[in-house]
Amino acid sequence: MTRVAVLAGVLLAATVVGLWHRRRSGRIRSVSPTPGPSAALAGLGVTAGAPTLVQFSSAVCAPCRATRRVLERVRATVDGVRLVEVDAEQHLDAARELGVWRTPTVLLVDGDGRVARRASGVPDAGQLTEAVRELCAGVTR
Repeated sequence: MTRVAVLAGVLLAATVVGLWHRRRSGRIRSVSPTPGPSAALAGLGVTAGAPTLVQFSSAVCAPCRATRRVLERVRATVDGVRLVEVDAEQHLDAARELGVWRTPTVLLVDGDGRVARRASGVPDAGQLTEAVRELCAGVTR
């Protein structure tokens, strides 16, 4: 009887963690603005001027391909948005400095070169398009 209760508790805990992870994955969230452009972003080729979507990926990341398709769709929908894809394994220092702990991670960089929003996991195309349009219009949350 005790084993059944332990097994049921483990299954319940795993379900709760799985649901929490699914709800959080891909969610676009605002971040505290930095006082100026990031040297790490500049080192990755991100320049000021237009909003940029920066995707951190890795060769073994299956969701990274889906994320790339979402970002390309957003870039095709919103004029003037740049797209930069970064291999996290080749740029570990930049990934650490920017707080990237998993792939895919998408950083939405404003026209001043500062990270305005971020998402870990595959973002929703509609939500990302809205966030990029808001950033292009100068709206911050």
